[in-house]
Amino acid sequence: MIKIAFSPIYYHELPEGHRFPMLKYELIPEQLLHEGTISRDNLFVPNKCDKMNILRTHDVDYYEKLVNQQLSPSEQRKIGFLQSPALIERELVITQGTIDCALFALEHGCALNIAGGTHHAFAERGEGFCLLNDLAIAANYLLHRNLARRILVIDLDVHQGNGTAKLMKKESRVFTFSMHGKNNYPFHKEISDLDIPLPDGITGQAYLEILDQTLLTLLDTVQPDFIFYLSGVDILSTDKFGKFNVSIDECKQRDELVLKMAHDNNIPVAIAMGGGYSPDINDILQAHCNTFRAAARLF
Repeated sequence: MIKIAFSPIYYHELPEGHRFPMLKYELIPEQLLHEGTISRDNLFVPNKCDKMNILRTHDVDYYEKLVNQQLSPSEQRKIGFLQSPALIERELVITQGTIDCALFALEHGCALNIAGGTHHAFAERGEGFCLLNDLAIAANYLLHRNLARRILVIDLDVHQGNGTAKLMKKESRVFTFSMHGKNNYPFHKEISDLDIPLPDGITGQAYLEILDQTLLTLLDTVQPDFIFYLSGVDILSTDKFGKFNVSIDECKQRDELVLKMAHDNNIPVAIAMGGGYSPDINDILQAHCNTFRAAARLF
């Protein structure tokens, strides 16, 4: 049975101007419950992440700035949110959700965080609507507790996982793979263990062919015993910022490729949602829900 991290704080505490694209945090569980893909038993509410778990990844000075509301105006602009106690509480809950998903994945095979995927956060700063890097924090948590030997991060958001790449650069037990838009944010890319920058307008068929071959290679060369998957749906052709020509069905096929690889090779996988900015909320909702549907079928 898949487990799903969800809390009303995911959407209640967002600044007013960011509510529309983040409606998905409220609508995803409602849709999945309505259609019978999940029941209430699949859902759990995370607590706040402990300071020491964060400090294995982030600098103490940055952490103290966050919790004490001491970010400068410039730092807040780079993040894209105005600081508030509610916002940092939200981030701490989301981060713990990804840690909990990792633990549930070890037990059940797969778990999903309805939020998360904050891959633009660095040790000493946040940017791109990301304050804490939940994937890196969760990966370091597993390594610290000897719960994983070799972790593969599969980042398929349309934007490169620059923060994750930098944070994991010196950690040989974590392999970072990012397949993203070459001409998209961030315009200064970090170096992942494997980066595949894709051109504007790439078709879904070409995207899937590249991904399929890459996953086969990574399975053989990395030999992971745990996977973190960032399943951003900003690869859709309808996305305001994506620049790709990928349909909702092809995005669904992408998720099925990743999850089938994990399932067939008995590799636990924890999933975070990442981005999605299509003007029609239904496009975002259906694409994200397809990730949960694929996980529920397989696991």
